[in-house]
Amino acid sequence: MGLFVDRDHFSEPERQLFSQRVRDNLSALRRLLNRPGFGHGAPSFGAELEMYIIDQAGSVAPINEQIIAACGDSQLQPELNRFNLEYNLSAVKAAGHPFQAIETEINQAMERLDQAASEHQARVVPIGILPTLREADLSAEAMTDIPRYRALSRELLALRDGPFQIEIDGLDPLSLTSDNVTPEGANTSFQVHWRINPERFASTFNAVQMLTPLALAIGANSPTLLGHRLWDETRIALFKQSIDYRHPLDGSWRLPSRIPFGFGWVRSGAFELFAETCALFPPLLPIVGTEESLAVVQEGGIPRLEELRLHHGTVWPWNRAIYDDADGGHLRIEMRALPAGPTPRDMIANAALLIGAAETLQHQMAHLLPALPYHYAEYNFYRAAKQGLAASLIWPRADQTTLEETPVKQLIQALLPMARDGLGALGVADDEINRVLAPIHDRLASGVTGARWQRRMFEHLLQSGDRPEARVRLLENYIRELQSGRTVADWSDTL
Repeated sequence: MGLFVDRDHFSEPERQLFSQRVRDNLSALRRLLNRPGFGHGAPSFGAELEMYIIDQAGSVAPINEQIIAACGDSQLQPELNRFNLEYNLSAVKAAGHPFQAIETEINQAMERLDQAASEHQARVVPIGILPTLREADLSAEAMTDIPRYRALSRELLALRDGPFQIEIDGLDPLSLTSDNVTPEGANTSFQVHWRINPERFASTFNAVQMLTPLALAIGANSPTLLGHRLWDETRIALFKQSIDYRHPLDGSWRLPSRIPFGFGWVRSGAFELFAETCALFPPLLPIVGTEESLAVVQEGGIPRLEELRLHHGTVWPWNRAIYDDADGGHLRIEMRALPAGPTPRDMIANAALLIGAAETLQHQMAHLLPALPYHYAEYNFYRAAKQGLAASLIWPRADQTTLEETPVKQLIQALLPMARDGLGALGVADDEINRVLAPIHDRLASGVTGARWQRRMFEHLLQSGDRPEARVRLLENYIRELQSGRTVADWSDTL
């Protein structure tokens, strides 16, 4: 994500210089994207997995820096809160058995992290939001003490000029205020990267945007927060509100959110997404590097675009364009909406469904986009986050004469053959496709997602114990089933 942030206070001249360097980077990127053959290469996948660290009693364990020091693994990074970790998985070519390779690496990484955590009587667990999380765990002291996070917190609070307000409806509505950004760290996700050739970027990105609500509905795994039963994917509401610095204005408009679903269908390519970020949002981390990006491009080189990447990393759309100077320079789509957990195979299945269906659907975008105004794609996203598999979504058809809602389970069932075809077109082996999509078939047949399993288990436990005890027992049952090796559709309801 660009330059290393080594301090957390900035001057106005630094902000002005940074803004100029970002504009230079944009000009360099435009020239680079016009270079014949730039970014061409075999499709590949990567991912980042965020996890909680918990103690033996199921409470958060704020020891991420100790575990990182013990592991000495460059792929392991601290997250916003001291009780979270992020593991950056290796990029793999799409051809063959890429998802098996990613799943194997996840299992190996979790085993090593569990071993390191055990030295501190702790464990790691992939779960969207920890059921045992307490409001006291989200104090300012929970934040990992590095300059990047201190600076982000200070800058966002300065823009807000007051505490963040979180209001989430559900069976047990939640109202929460916070004078820091640590509630954002309650969210853990499985962020998937897909390398895309530039000329295909717009159509593929639009397909991913259209399909994200469906993948979110079938992959939901975050039904509670602080003991409140809320959305199937409560992360979506929490992330947006926990760092929303905007105030309602006296007029009829508001500043754009830094956590958007997006601002419209992409018309030409990745450049407009980078330009949009720079035009709509003030810089938060104005660290300036030494590279003269325009000169690098003029000399035929591949620039790092450090300032642009740093700025772009302080805006958090649910799907994001990524520029990387590695491997001759290339573009990726980062899919950020999927939750961590329940199991490695479940996470891989969610990613495979989204990627495979998007690979097929991107060829139909010219016909489908006029049938789904962007406003309704955003509506679908929040409806899927709230209701999961119970949602009905507005879906485009090339022959439609009006907008209609369709049950999301019906939409996903119809998309499975498209996902199979798309994965095949990317070179994924047939046996890999069968294996990786099987959990989606199973969830559709059983009606069980991570969110639905957690919700049902929690309601059973509430009948026989008080709420704090039920939250602990929910987590322990979740870990028991995670360790069983079964995917979530086959998890036991036995207490």
